[in-house]
Amino acid sequence: MYAPRVFVSMVGTLAVFAIATYFLSHSLTTALVETVICAVLLQVGYFAGILFLVRKAEKARRSALTDSNVILGAAPTRNDDKVVGIPAGTLNRSEPFKH
Repeated sequence: MYAPRVFVSMVGTLAVFAIATYFLSHSLTTALVETVICAVLLQVGYFAGILFLVRKAEKARRSALTDSNVILGAAPTRNDDKVVGIPAGTLNRSEPFKH
């Protein structure tokens, strides 16, 4: 969900909705109120969609961590056992390693 594209699409949808509502009700006030309600519902839906995607990614990450612990035969780690930082394999060395 690319945010700028979603917002442009939302504005287009609201414009079409406002025009259609105006032609159906022949009332500018009704069209405005219903368009604002539609905008709020669209934002609630967008927020729920983002929450769903974040939760799905979190579940996948936890599953991958659990699977890697099972494959490696490692004991589950506690929160205070976690090491945070850059993995050593990705560090650039200033001098080549010589045997």
